[in-house]
Amino acid sequence: MDVGRRIRALRMERGISLSELARLAGVGKATLSGLENGVRNPTLETLYAITAQLGVPLTAVLSAPEQTPTVRGAAVGATLLEVFHDRDATYELYRMRVSPGPAQLSPAHQAGVTEHVTVFSGVLRAGPVDAPSTAGPGGYLRWTSDVPHSYAAVGDDEVRASLLLRYPRLSTPDN
Repeated sequence: MDVGRRIRALRMERGISLSELARLAGVGKATLSGLENGVRNPTLETLYAITAQLGVPLTAVLSAPEQTPTVRGAAVGATLLEVFHDRDATYELYRMRVSPGPAQLSPAHQAGVTEHVTVFSGVLRAGPVDAPSTAGPGGYLRWTSDVPHSYAAVGDDEVRASLLLRYPRLSTPDN
């Protein structure tokens, strides 16, 4: 099943119209329709905005983990390495690269989601838009990501890091 069909199934399961989900996620109705019909490729920002409104982790709409899907945004490329669950949460582990240049703005996730970043190379400024932090090689950043947040490489070097997202336990078709 592709991303668009998964989004449509989750939307319909929740009884949300296409127009309502587009409005809540802050994406164009035509964009969402194109995604659901498989004629548009989503950006990382768009997928996060949609999955936040559906109340599911990003991996609920991505391909199976064994296919190691990579999602890209304005500055961030993230390759899914692992999804794991415990009684209280779902975790997604990504290998992340942040390109030098403009920052990437990510929309708020659902309440209680946290992000944990370990920087391997480069210098990263990331976190809530109004209070980002900076870390270099070996550094660690953590924030609650239920607010708009950003990622930016500081300087001219690409940042290589791991990103762990922790989603409070939700009921999804896969659980």
